[in-house]
Amino acid sequence: MNGALLGLLAYVALITAVGLAIGRRVSGTRDFFVAGRSLGPGLLFATLLAANIGAGSTVGAAGLAYENGIAAWWWVGSAGVGTLVLAFWFGPRLWRVAREHSLRTVGDYLEHRYGPSVRAAMAGLLWLGTLAILAGQLIAMAWILEVVAGAPKWLGAVVGGVVMTIYFVAGGLLSSAWVNLVQLVVLIVGFLIAVPLAIDGAGGVGAVVESARAVAGHTDFMANGSSGWMYLILLAPAFIVSPGILQKTFGARDERTLRLGVAACGVALMLFAILPPVLGIAARTVAPGLENAETALPVILTEGVPAWVGLLGLAAVLSAEISSADAILFMLSTSLSKDLYKRFLRPDAPDRDTLRVARLAAMAGGLAGVVLAVAIPSVVGALVIFYSLLGVSLFVPIVAGLHSRRPSSLEALAAAGAGVVALLVARSHGSEGWLPPSAWGLAFATVAFGAVFAARRVVGPGLR
Repeated sequence: MNGALLGLLAYVALITAVGLAIGRRVSGTRDFFVAGRSLGPGLLFATLLAANIGAGSTVGAAGLAYENGIAAWWWVGSAGVGTLVLAFWFGPRLWRVAREHSLRTVGDYLEHRYGPSVRAAMAGLLWLGTLAILAGQLIAMAWILEVVAGAPKWLGAVVGGVVMTIYFVAGGLLSSAWVNLVQLVVLIVGFLIAVPLAIDGAGGVGAVVESARAVAGHTDFMANGSSGWMYLILLAPAFIVSPGILQKTFGARDERTLRLGVAACGVALMLFAILPPVLGIAARTVAPGLENAETALPVILTEGVPAWVGLLGLAAVLSAEISSADAILFMLSTSLSKDLYKRFLRPDAPDRDTLRVARLAAMAGGLAGVVLAVAIPSVVGALVIFYSLLGVSLFVPIVAGLHSRRPSSLEALAAAGAGVVALLVARSHGSEGWLPPSAWGLAFATVAFGAVFAARRVVGPGLR
């Protein structure tokens, strides 16, 4: 067993132990779902940033840069833009509604605003999409273990799945927030040290820039290949209405905390967005013939920097994947326990039973994520499925519902249905044409919402 693998296993054992220790403080669903609404700006910032920097932001972004160059910045940068919109426009509005009506999940809000049918429909959709993004995190962990230890993909996915499930099941949001703080420190320190040393190992800034210029389009910032500004359409709406992110904001102790914590996260994402692409371009300089571009990041951290820096960098990447994975388990467990079990199957369930179902749902989600990770070929491919589905189904109903009480469940269901159908049709054509599939989905969702709203006004308020 090599030193890098031993170091990673020791780090994994540490964060698992922290999660289990914090989990002992959890006494009910209020702690598990919204951390007792006690998160301050620093802890909210840490848990949001750690959750948002995951497989796509590290392994995926570096792989995109390996293939497309500096335009890969938009993958994480677009998430930062959406997060800033959440901080100053959307988040405070929803937080006030959640506090006033004691809402704990996005499903609670959807039922409060539109009724139980919308809650059930969205919960089912999100379960399907969320499993895809969970698989993406596990695929990234598998690539790390493949490069470091030669482990097969299935084994890397299993190891990652077991770790994230253990400490999340122990304590939910309260446990995740504190573990995320540890992970965030490792993540930021690891990348800040690894990037300059990786550039130096690739021959210096001049050599890396020359390498980028030698490949057509690699220095084009706005767009090249599959990367560029078009990620705004895919990612910004998803980061505004993501249930995992919104539910973390429900844990803020007040509106000022929410604005400060979420805004700081948005700025940090936009700054961080440049680091993985630089590492991806440096990896192309060091190892220009990689068969799998998504191994660019672990390759540069094992071949292009000193061993101790590589270990720190790999721990940072592993932190990113695990912290995002526990945020995804957060969505899965709360969706099943609160939005389906507590609401429809057993409304009179005591708090301890709802908590038990939440933990069982997290374990089931972790297992399903491992199975999907073995089947789906790439990190970015898995994440695109999730972000597309999230944006076209939730963005229009949630945003419209916060700004008007007049639309009903019919508008919400029509928007979600039309958005998903348009997305699937656009993706089935294989070519994005002049608009990406997610843009078609958002456009049709908006049109369907408006058309049903207009029809109800003509027919009368009885149409619901």
